[in-house]
Amino acid sequence: MLPRLVAALPRLLAVLVLGALAGAAVTFAAGNETPPAPATTTAAPEPADLVVPDVRRQAYVFAKGTLEDAGFAWKVGGGAPGYAANVVVDQSPDPGTTLVDTGAPLVTLRLEPNAQYPPEGEPESASPYPGTALELAGAREAAPAPTAPAARKPAAAKPKPAVKPKPAVKPAVKPKPAASPSPAAKPAARPPAFTVAGAPAEPLDEIPLPDRARRLAGYVASHPKPTPAAVRHWLYQHNWIVAGARFGWWRGAEALTSLVEVDRRVQRQWGIGAKSRRVAELALKEVGARS
Repeated sequence: MLPRLVAALPRLLAVLVLGALAGAAVTFAAGNETPPAPATTTAAPEPADLVVPDVRRQAYVFAKGTLEDAGFAWKVGGGAPGYAANVVVDQSPDPGTTLVDTGAPLVTLRLEPNAQYPPEGEPESASPYPGTALELAGAREAAPAPTAPAARKPAAAKPKPAVKPKPAVKPAVKPKPAASPSPAAKPAARPPAFTVAGAPAEPLDEIPLPDRARRLAGYVASHPKPTPAAVRHWLYQHNWIVAGARFGWWRGAEALTSLVEVDRRVQRQWGIGAKSRRVAELALKEVGARS
């Protein structure tokens, strides 16, 4: 028995030594494991700023378009009702105020009646989409800038002798002066269908009413769903065409005829627009009788 134990003793010692070495290797690997890098978060971009346009002394129908193009909502806050020809006499916030783009910042208008143009149609007291809160751009709390570590002062280098620049070679051929652009041609005059006392003249920098109606038809056809942006665009263009035709602008009856067809498509496609179609049909009768 003793001789067997003596013979097996070297094997037992070898097994114990190998086990101790394996445990040390595992402990060393666990102690040197690199911790995962902390996740970085990206800061959300700040909203853009909007500058309130000056719509005072404008007809209400034009003031609404100016505000919508600039990204604002509006409402009538006093004075005369929101008829197309009434004039804006005051606004809040003041023109030039810089606001945070909260979606559609609300601008409040005060109107006065146009004594030379009787109110027609139905007044519109607010934008077709809700306004959002007013937030001054300067009121935003500025985030503290991160403090950069102090940079080491570089060792002063010996200045190199300045190289004397060589004189520039003059061109052999003198370039010809650029031709001045020719002045843009003025848009052709558009004779009014009829004259309305006190009505604003048709702006020649805008497309004619029939072209506006045709573009609106294409817009509605390319937007099968009544998204808020699509409905706002349709209502704005609709109001412009109806108001312009009632002002006696060029080919207003033709534009209203196309607009009625657009409204019928809006009813079939979006499920809305019955009231707007009746407004366009009534305006078409009025304009046809006066043309």
